Amino acid sequence: MTEIPDLKAFNAGIVDEFRANSGKVGGPFENATLLLLTTTGAKSGRQRISPLAYFSIDGKILIAGSYAGSDADPAWVHNLRAEPRAHVEVGTTAYDVIARELSPAERDEFYPKVVEIAPVFAEYQAKTRRVIPLFELHKA
Repeated sequence: MTEIPDLKAFNAGIVDEFRANSGKVGGPFENATLLLLTTTGAKSGRQRISPLAYFSIDGKILIAGSYAGSDADPAWVHNLRAEPRAHVEVGTTAYDVIARELSPAERDEFYPKVVEIAPVFAEYQAKTRRVIPLFELHKA
């Protein structure tokens, strides 16, 4: 999947702000819990950084492949499916993770909990025919 150049620039600005402010950003993500996910490009093999909201639910760290309700999965989803080993930055802490995509039953259990925390994710799911995937991140 090819990213839109404006999205790349937008994400780069969030990454810079995140790193400059110990994991805090302003604007539309001011009160969100964000992490930086570094994946390995499935085709390119290059490192790709994505700023993402994350959710701590029932002892799990979860990320959602919402892509704001797009009909396509974000590139990082494709990358994690090809190579689940990744790296995260949360605040000033950085560590390696192994991502596991939740099964359909697990996803159906946890997605409403994500929506409870961040209601916009209900809108994202309503905008698309695809089922927005959830991934759990485990420290490697």
